[in-house]
Amino acid sequence: MTDDQTERPSARDPSASASAGDPPDRRPASSDDDTRPARPRPRSLDPKELGFTPRPPVPWLAPLLLLSTGLRTLLAALFGAYLDKRELQSALPDDVHSHDSVDGELWIDYVADLGDGFPATYSLAYLLAQPDLAIDGAVRLPRGDLLVMGGDQVYPSASGEAYEDRCKGPYQAASPKAPTGRPQPTLYAIPGNHDWYDGLTAFLRLFARRRDASIGGWRTEQKRSYFAVRLPHNWWLFAIDEQFGAYLDDPQLMYFEQAAAQLGPADRVILAVPEPTWVKAEVDHQAYDAVDYFLRTVIKPTGARVPVMISGDLHHYARYAHPDRQLITCGGGGAYLSATHKLPERITVPPADTIARKASPSREYVLAGRYPQADRSRRYSWGIFHRLPRRNPGFAALLGTLQTLLMLAVAGVIVSWSDTDGQRLFSIPLVAMVVLTLAASVVFAKPPSASGVRHSRHWLLGLGHGVAHIGLAWVGALVWLQLPFVDWPWPLPVVAAAVVYGPLAGLVATQLTAGYLVLAGAFDVNLNELFAGQGIEDAKGFLRMRIDADGALTIHPIAVDRICRRWRTDPAGRPDSSWIVPEQPLTARLAEEPITVR
Repeated sequence: MTDDQTERPSARDPSASASAGDPPDRRPASSDDDTRPARPRPRSLDPKELGFTPRPPVPWLAPLLLLSTGLRTLLAALFGAYLDKRELQSALPDDVHSHDSVDGELWIDYVADLGDGFPATYSLAYLLAQPDLAIDGAVRLPRGDLLVMGGDQVYPSASGEAYEDRCKGPYQAASPKAPTGRPQPTLYAIPGNHDWYDGLTAFLRLFARRRDASIGGWRTEQKRSYFAVRLPHNWWLFAIDEQFGAYLDDPQLMYFEQAAAQLGPADRVILAVPEPTWVKAEVDHQAYDAVDYFLRTVIKPTGARVPVMISGDLHHYARYAHPDRQLITCGGGGAYLSATHKLPERITVPPADTIARKASPSREYVLAGRYPQADRSRRYSWGIFHRLPRRNPGFAALLGTLQTLLMLAVAGVIVSWSDTDGQRLFSIPLVAMVVLTLAASVVFAKPPSASGVRHSRHWLLGLGHGVAHIGLAWVGALVWLQLPFVDWPWPLPVVAAAVVYGPLAGLVATQLTAGYLVLAGAFDVNLNELFAGQGIEDAKGFLRMRIDADGALTIHPIAVDRICRRWRTDPAGRPDSSWIVPEQPLTARLAEEPITVR
């Protein structure tokens, strides 16, 4: 970090007067909002005061959510083309946006995967909204002139209410009004798969509005689910929407071809995509095809370079480096932490065995940075034993119910072997329960939403997991038959099993599943479920990028080791200051040294 970087932010202090040469596209902070009566600042965290409901983190292994996610994935696969609104977006304005520099430089913030529980989401929103950010207690980096949201602005699925509570509400509370004395920052967003579950309806209504085009202190300019932005010093930002399909739609291609007509050999493009397909192509060799097609057919003919590609979707920070390009994943905006200890040390992009006939020449990229570090990520894995039942009580209840039914079926068979009258404790056929347990375990080892093909390790680990649950039920049945409940008149034994055996079996089965997830994670199976089941809210982050006066792009990967969990309102604060402030220390540091691209 140079001295220049530590001194420049002071020239952009929010208390300083606005420059007389503000670009025409950056309206002052006091435009439309001054014509409307100001809403009083909230005095408490009551939803009626805030205007939204702070939501807890999503319990990703909750039974109803698992069922809902599976159904949505199935519907998206079957009917995604019919719900796709991108073809209809050709009727919307095709503006190419432009943002000139301020004092010779421009700052850009990038955050992704942010619409989850309030404590984590708001911790990042609060830091992004502050006039500047103290890094390691010394260097101060100013707030971005642009904020780019890189996908999955809401969880678990898109709706107007979900966006209000998990995205718009927290960000409006963090920055209720444009900063005083400075141009109003602009917000852009691209959709992730969770934004797509309603066919982009709620996304477009929030981010592509013509009236009230703002979210708190950020104004929104885009009119489609993708956008192109001209940046200073021959830099551009292209953000594409490639969800649910191997091909980019024609209106989107035409839009970017029109924008690319302004590119030349001296231009450089930051390409934002919804998923880090460069990593996912390691298991799904067609994952990168759409991005590669875009690079080959839209940007390459212009002679412009793409030295940086950024993405969210995976909830961690990772950077793969090549002398000509940086591939950066930064999905730490609020959703549960994803593992980093199983990231490949080297990747080939495009993959050498892609079946695309005109793929770009393959290059090898090296894993140059990650957050959290591999050893910390590995330690997080072992937290599944205490976090799984605590974060997902519904999942524990489901396992308890299945274990109770399975145990009663096993006990019925054992009783029939020793009872000459052929009486059974319960009438559920054991064979049906065994088949159900094994089938569910195999499906769990490779959920329908997971990418790539099913390998032998998925079958073996899934079957082993199912057999372990059957073994647990067998042991439980032997113990149950020694208890006095067995001799009670019908249906009291079943009631006693549900009340006494079920909760204990659920806890033991949850620990068995936790052990399976740790073992399977070592073989890169169910790694997502290993971390989703824990719902780790710490270890979050975002990117703060600077285009300097000399044309260099410096990327600061910001890490937040611990989020804030206790908040209070600030009713006496300035109109442009955050409504809600932390009661605990909320600090940021660099995940790795800044990366400079020229």
